[in-house]
Parts: sequence; C-alpha cells; structure tokens
Amino acid sequence: MIQIETLMAVAGALLLVSVFANRISVFLGIPGLLIFIGIGMLAGSDGIVRIQFYDARMTNYIGTVALAFILFAGGLDTRWRDVRPVLAGGSLLATLGVVLTALFLFLPAYYVLRLELPVALLLGVIVSSTDAPAVFMIMRTQKAELRDNLRPLLEFESAGNDPMAVLLSLGALAWLQNSDFAAAGLAKMFVLQLVVGFAAGCGLGWLAGVLLKKICICYFGLYTVFGVGFVLLTFGVAQLLGGSGFLAVYVAGIIIGNRPFTYRRNLIRFHDSLAWIAQVGMFLLLGLLVNPRELPSVMPMGLLAAFFLIFFSRPAAVFICLWRSRFGWKEKLFVGWAGLKGAVPIILATYPLMIGFPDSQYLFNLIFFLVIGSVLLQGKTLPWLAARLDLYRK
Repeated sequence: MIQIETLMAVAGALLLVSVFANRISVFLGIPGLLIFIGIGMLAGSDGIVRIQFYDARMTNYIGTVALAFILFAGGLDTRWRDVRPVLAGGSLLATLGVVLTALFLFLPAYYVLRLELPVALLLGVIVSSTDAPAVFMIMRTQKAELRDNLRPLLEFESAGNDPMAVLLSLGALAWLQNSDFAAAGLAKMFVLQLVVGFAAGCGLGWLAGVLLKKICICYFGLYTVFGVGFVLLTFGVAQLLGGSGFLAVYVAGIIIGNRPFTYRRNLIRFHDSLAWIAQVGMFLLLGLLVNPRELPSVMPMGLLAAFFLIFFSRPAAVFICLWRSRFGWKEKLFVGWAGLKGAVPIILATYPLMIGFPDSQYLFNLIFFLVIGSVLLQGKTLPWLAARLDLYRK
C-alpha cells in the first residue's frame, strides 16, 4: 500500500508540473486540459512514473465533486443580464440538443460504422453533452470577447446539459441490462431532475445570498469555508431530493454571484482558484486511468466517430434547436463547432466500467480518444473560427 508521504509528494509534484506546463499550452495554442491529461498519462501505468491506478469508482466520485465546484464557480462569474437573453436557446440546446446529438451519432455509429448496438448506443449518449470544464477553460482564457451573448449561451448550455447526458447514459445502461425498462420512467426522472435541481438551486442560492448579506462572518477565511460547505450541501440536497446537483450548484452560483455582499469579489476569485484545482486534478486523474498502449487499437474507429460527431451530429442538433432564434448562420456554425468534449464524457464512461458491462474498456478507450480529438481540433480552432466569422466584439 502506498504511503501517505509518497502520495502527497507525487500529487503535489503533478499539480506543480501542470501549472508550469500550462505555459506550454499557451505557447503552442492548444487547450490546457490536453496538457493536464498528457501529464496524467505520463505518470500512469504505461508512462514514466508508472503509477498503478485502475479505480473507476474513485475517479467517478472525485470527478463528480470536482465538476460541482467547477460549475459553481462558473455560475458565480456569470452575469444574469447576459444569461437572460439566451435562456430559451440555451435550454433547448441543453435538453433537445443533447437528445438529437446522441441520436445523430448513434445512427451512423450503428448503421455505418457497424458498432455493436450497446456500444453504439452508449457512445451516442455519453458524448452527447457539451463539456462545461472544457468550455469554461477555453472561453475564459480568451482575451477577446465574443459578441451576441455567445459566451453566456455556450456556458449556460454546457452547465445545464449534464442532467440530460447523465439521464440518457444511465437510462441506456438500464435498458441494455433490462429490456423491460420503461421509457416513461426515464422521462419522469428527467423532469424531476430538472425541476428539483432548478428549484433547489434557486431556493438555496437565495437563502445563501440573504445570509451573506445580512450576517457578517467577520473573517474572509470563513467566507471561503461557507462557500465550500454550501456547494457540497446544495449538490447533496438536490441529489437526495431526486434533482440534478450539477444544475442546482450552477443556478445557485448565478444567484449568489449577482447579489451584493461583503467580500463578494474575493469569494469569486477563491472559487475560481478552486475550480482550477478541480480541473487540473480531474484531468490528471483521468489521464492516470487510461492505458495509452490501448489507444492505437481504437484510433481508426475513434477518428470516424469523431468525424460524424464534430461535422454532422453536433452541427445538425444546433441548427435544429436554434432554427427560429435570432442567431444567424455564422453564430449557429460557431455554436455547432463549440460542442467541446472533455471530462464529463470520460466520467460518464466510468459507469459501464463500474458495473463490469461488456466491452466497457473498449468503450472507455474509444470515448477517451474521441475526447482528445475533439479538444485538439475544436478547442484549438475555436478562436480562429470566431475571428474568421467576425464574431469578436470590436
């Protein structure tokens, strides 16, 4: 069993290396999360350090907590006046858009690529959502500002579409394990997740805003403790009530971030730092979990699946969802290209691993390869595309 001193030293070294390696990503113009995943892979069982890590359940748990803090920080830094105009379009993309993306990837994966039905179905639903950590990381490191509320639209969609992706993934797994599983039950569960998650976020966010404004905690350090405890409480309460904890913490973050209280800006900066720690740690852990020597075997299928996802599934879903919106074809094209995949699909891919589902390791490697391709192609070219389409504010 590994000693705690060794664990602390290795974890600290990996975090510090990731911080300085982020400069490499800026210099090369590639998303930082690729660097973080790469460092994790180098430290993994097939890498230089050869850390033996195969615990999919622990990865799932840590990734869930990290994602909660990332979404809360994103909500804190979101201005309500920017979100309000894109509420309808963002909601459509976060619900119908996820379903359409899953369907438009499942069909070619099953009928064209000839994947087995379980693999094709799970592939479609798991990578159907836009990844919040990836979008936040890329959108918030851009020096220029996008016009027409495109950034709030993408951030709201990516933060709000996780409940649908989680439900589709768990529903698909349940159906594949038991063909008598009722679709009506899944629909009811989805509505409950959205309604309860939104209500919990609004209620607890309002309560926290009142407490922060009315009660002086006196010390800034205790405000940060309050923030951490609030994220954990909000996520846990929403989940226990049958709602989406991810949606709850994001909505609560928006409500708190748009209310005046002592140390507001400092608290936002603290949670921004915490979100960076969560992102770096999560991507390092995901890099540790994958075996690089297994990736070449899925490369041909991964490239084909990525092609259908990036150039067909996501753009088609976006154009359908935003068909009657005020956005022009340039904005729709950009939103379609911004369907970044990141940590969330990889975390969802750990569910089949956790239950020992057939071909789960192949599916995990396929999704991991697809995510890397998405981030490398879409993440690197997103600023270039925005400039070519003249979508930056003058």
